[in-house]
Amino acid sequence: MSNFFMRSALIAFALWAVGCAQSRNADTLQAQGSDAFVRVQGNQFFVAGQPYRYVGVNMWYGAYLGSPKADIGDRTRLIKELDFLSAMGVTNIRVLGASEKSILRDAINPAINDRGNIQRDDILLGLDFLLVEMRKRNMRAVIYLNNFWEWSGGMATYLSWVKDGQIVDPSDAATPWPAFPIFTSQFYREPAAIALFHDYVKMITSRVNLISGEAYRDDPTIMAWQLANEPRPGHKSHSTPYLPSYYDWIKKTSDLIKSQAPHQLVSLGSEGTMGCLESVQCVMDSHKETGIDYMTFHLWMKNWGWYDAANPEATFETAQKTARAYIKQHVGFANTLGLPAVLEEFGLERDAGSFDPAVATTYRDDFYALVYDEIERNSAAGGPLVGSNIWAWGGFGKAQHSDYRWRAGDNQFVGDPPQEEQGLNSVYADDTSTIRLMTQHAKNLKR
Repeated sequence: MSNFFMRSALIAFALWAVGCAQSRNADTLQAQGSDAFVRVQGNQFFVAGQPYRYVGVNMWYGAYLGSPKADIGDRTRLIKELDFLSAMGVTNIRVLGASEKSILRDAINPAINDRGNIQRDDILLGLDFLLVEMRKRNMRAVIYLNNFWEWSGGMATYLSWVKDGQIVDPSDAATPWPAFPIFTSQFYREPAAIALFHDYVKMITSRVNLISGEAYRDDPTIMAWQLANEPRPGHKSHSTPYLPSYYDWIKKTSDLIKSQAPHQLVSLGSEGTMGCLESVQCVMDSHKETGIDYMTFHLWMKNWGWYDAANPEATFETAQKTARAYIKQHVGFANTLGLPAVLEEFGLERDAGSFDPAVATTYRDDFYALVYDEIERNSAAGGPLVGSNIWAWGGFGKAQHSDYRWRAGDNQFVGDPPQEEQGLNSVYADDTSTIRLMTQHAKNLKR
């Protein structure tokens, strides 16, 4: 073992020991009955009477890595990832719980679901394994059940199943933006597609873990079921008249989940105003009387045109100010709604937009520091901003090709989904400066 990896292992073990000693909530998953579940009281999360605030990660591929089949699974690596994250103080993982077999170019292959039939039950076995291992480490899962975007099949694929293969592929130059969001938003108005989706929701929320023997609905490891990843109502140039269908879908899906799994929370997966027709009213109405238990929002300085990695000197400072204002705006929404808030996606490229893990993360670290400062200040003041999940955890994975592109058959998952360069926003286990920031943030939240 190299000196670097020996040193990293020793640091990780030391941090794990410190985290165990400092945590007042280390055994909350061992509490009895309903006390073990995360609850919402006012604008805070609680478990067994104690506040639950967290530093988390997105690891969409957790169930894939947990599969017992060698073409996608690597349980040894998954255990290593969870041990490393636990040592950092990470207690929450947002994970993909559904994928649909699709003709979309950049959709993940293999997928769990094919036109309502389970194609790869081994991926659900992988989710079983992930949940069992997370529980051993007192971690909580947020499981999202659909996707507005193409990389897991998602809503566009459901539409293709009920529309004789009709689909819009965002990778197709013949259907430029905003053709994809306009097409995909038809999902909320297509009863046959929603019915197929709701069948999947009923199946997975009633699933019995084949490793633990415990029903998912009775497992406090699952903090929340999430309707979808970034479920946009469409595009602001087109979709405002269809908002009632969007709200109706939220309400009916939330009601369904709560009828199936009454002890667990329900969240929407929204980006906030940038994913809701850039409308404050859309965000508020998505959470009012729709059964959603807490507010989510995302923050993408580069994707939304605020930051240019090729010209950071001219754009980074202004982007940071805009990002801070976006956080404060959504904290204000949560205050008005009386709900907890979680910034469940935020990320940034490495310096100069590189995908190479050897390149520094100077700007990313500064961005993370801003986010964590806002969370700590708001949480210390009793505010609603009580958790976050970075996008995304790459851990011990690595890109398989020199062009950093995903290819079917790749099983070295990183945090970036198939439509993006492998390494675009991934935080790796040897990104020591970023790991240090996250670890300190976890300690600060415990204080």
